[in-house]
Amino acid sequence: MRYFLISDNIDTQIGLRLAGIKGVVVHEREEILKALNEALKDKSIGILLITQKIAEKIPEKVQEIKLRKGLPLLFIIPDRHGWRGDKRFITKYLEEAIGVKINEQT
Repeated sequence: MRYFLISDNIDTQIGLRLAGIKGVVVHEREEILKALNEALKDKSIGILLITQKIAEKIPEKVQEIKLRKGLPLLFIIPDRHGWRGDKRFITKYLEEAIGVKINEQT
């Protein structure tokens, strides 16, 4: 099984390509959905990486993929500009899951 990247910028693609991960750069919603559907058909892809900006353009499809069972697993990654969402999202997720507030050390 291999990784595959769907990115909105060439910098992320080049960086991951240096790590041996192939991918495509797309910008428009139709291009994104076409690349995503092709990747989902490829049974050799076990982990599908998409940049946050791509995920924001197709939220319903991201949710659909995350809820289904099987491969590929879908991961949303930050691009060259970093994560634009809540930086404490993992901590908040854990707090909700276990019901205990986690104090972060700075």
